[in-house]
Amino acid sequence: MELTLATRRSPLALAQTEVVAHALRAVGHEPTLLPLVTTGDRWSATGGDADKGMFVRELESAVLDGRADLAIHSAKDLPVEMPDGLTIAAVPPRADARDVLIGPAGGLPSLTSGSRVATGSARRSAQLLRARPDLRIVDIRGNVDTRLEKLAAGSADALVLAAAGLERLGRRPDGLSSLPVELSVPAAGQGFLAIQGRSGDDAAATAAGAIGTGGDATCLAVERAVLEALGGGCREPIGAYCTAAGDELALHGFMARDAAGSRGRRAEVRGPVVEADRLVSELAASLGATV
Repeated sequence: MELTLATRRSPLALAQTEVVAHALRAVGHEPTLLPLVTTGDRWSATGGDADKGMFVRELESAVLDGRADLAIHSAKDLPVEMPDGLTIAAVPPRADARDVLIGPAGGLPSLTSGSRVATGSARRSAQLLRARPDLRIVDIRGNVDTRLEKLAAGSADALVLAAAGLERLGRRPDGLSSLPVELSVPAAGQGFLAIQGRSGDDAAATAAGAIGTGGDATCLAVERAVLEALGGGCREPIGAYCTAAGDELALHGFMARDAAGSRGRRAEVRGPVVEADRLVSELAASLGATV
């Protein structure tokens, strides 16, 4: 089956979409890419602080008007509320969901007091400062390579990024260390790709479904449900991370009032997959009660 895949033009988005395209080719389909520049890309290029919906609208429009059969998103960029007529058709296997620190050998413990750590994420900032209130957080913007270049140029002493983005771009910078989930709960959807299609387009959904996994789709849905329950978007310091083992879920969460980590709290719940709604409610109640 011939399939047109809408994607952003950024190097990471193209690399991610090629992962999906390769998997589709392996099961007999013929995908082609439709690269688009989104409002978020244009806004970010001017130094603005784009919200997550701005990175997906043009891709969603391409699916709705028939220019594309499917849109490939970083799941953490996809707003909880989607336009009518669209659905998440499939979720491929998750990449490493963790945050990583790029800096001196020895990772976070080796940073001296007052070290500058670069991130553009309120969630990462809040959790870093809870672990190391003696650090200085500096804002950073741009794509992965731009941020790595700024670090190399001395704009900061360390940099925090998503492991999945580095992995998909084939980057393995020196001084890379993973931050455990217990220290830095990932953003909802981090490491996941979401394949979005038109509601009722059974042929495209079936094609996408062949490269998706049920367990990953469940975990993404749970993480997005936590985000929705907490009223969060891309700017709030909220983390949600779900893992599935058999019929059991483990769900980690974090929420703070601001990027400084004020009144922040982590929580964890475990239980059967069939009680996912209850687990989401319990976690959201624990986290929401602190802000």
